Amino acid sequence: MAKDDDTAFDQAGFDEALRRRARMVEAVLRQVLEQRPLAGEIARPQRLIAAMQHGVLAGGKRLRPFLVMESAALFSADGEAAARVAAALECVHCYSLIHDDLPAMDDDDLRRGQPTVHKAYDEATAILAGDALLTLAFDIVADEATQLAAERRAALVLALARAAGAGGMAGGQMLDLQAADAPPDEAGIIRLQAMKTGALIRFACEAGAIVAGAPAAERERLAEFGSAIGLAFQLADDLLDLTADAGTMGKATGKDAAAGKATLAALHGEDWARRQLAGLVAQARALLEPYGAHAAMLADAASFVAARNK
Repeated sequence: MAKDDDTAFDQAGFDEALRRRARMVEAVLRQVLEQRPLAGEIARPQRLIAAMQHGVLAGGKRLRPFLVMESAALFSADGEAAARVAAALECVHCYSLIHDDLPAMDDDDLRRGQPTVHKAYDEATAILAGDALLTLAFDIVADEATQLAAERRAALVLALARAAGAGGMAGGQMLDLQAADAPPDEAGIIRLQAMKTGALIRFACEAGAIVAGAPAAERERLAEFGSAIGLAFQLADDLLDLTADAGTMGKATGKDAAAGKATLAALHGEDWARRQLAGLVAQARALLEPYGAHAAMLADAASFVAARNK
């Protein structure tokens, strides 16, 4: 129900759309994480598959897959191919969570209200589960079962690799580790967050346009939208770390402050962060104006990112 502020939206309608997309993507995830080996595979160890399933099928909003499918929907391309690309992206995201939770990284025992993979299994199995999920993501996109022209599949593989690798998410995690010893300035924090969190969200929005074979200008517009909501997502996450409790979040909170991590919310304060969130939502929604009502769910996703409580 629209109000005067840019963060107001139909929460119930959006939640239902999010659940509907999540069910579609989870059906693909269950299929690709079956025990039965695929053509060219020798065998799938039961313990490894179980750990991968634990890391992927334990719930979650599935926001990144939602963004893939809704971006594709702008061009009437939100079918099975988009669902498979969305599932591939979720594999990358979940691999990163499994590895982030390890004792050598963030050392978390809880994820989505359940034991983290290394707690439910062991550290070595968690590392392998993450490795296998990352590899599986590219398997899904490259497979002919993702019924797209070869050049579109290749473009998706390249864009996902750039978003997930040394110049994207993994590089952002490295910067985050280094920040413990040498806290970055504001520009450094923005760069770190754009890589660690924002890169996969940017890819999610751009991927829908690639799936659809949309023109380069449309692909870039959606990527810019993804960058805006990626920064908004991290700002909201930083605020939640400061203000929410572990029971609400389903994971430990207050860890950034305890570790002395530099965040924009800590640097400028809660009120500043909330004003920035509102500005980023307005910027993101403005980028979608050329699409009119067709982009309503994507516009609501920008508001959801800022208003979420977990």
